[in-house]
Amino acid sequence: MSEKTIISTKEAPAAIGPYSQAVRVGPLLFVSGQIPVNPATGDIPGNVQDQTHQSMKNLQAIIQEAGGTLKNVVKTTVFIKNMDQFAEVNEVYGQYFQEDPPARACVEAARLPKDVLVEVEAVVYLP
Repeated sequence: MSEKTIISTKEAPAAIGPYSQAVRVGPLLFVSGQIPVNPATGDIPGNVQDQTHQSMKNLQAIIQEAGGTLKNVVKTTVFIKNMDQFAEVNEVYGQYFQEDPPARACVEAARLPKDVLVEVEAVVYLP
């Protein structure tokens, strides 16, 4: 097994528990669920579209810290508080994966950390 490397950046919110922003093992990067906290201010946007944008920006910052881009993402899981907002989340999400989008699961969650509306995690291939 390859050695694991912890990935961390100040360009995404710090972990709020006993976990890492991301862990790399060989060519795979496992990015923890990113909630829509602005890393500079600690603020959380109010609507689901802005929350999705912030979650994706946080995800992107961590992947960049590891040397990749969103094009390297092979799988995401999107957690949303209300499946009725799927179309709004999907519209924003699609702006980040316009070509060859990754595999994805989308799950409605009764409650997410800090009572946010969306959270996104990813598996990334970094050759």
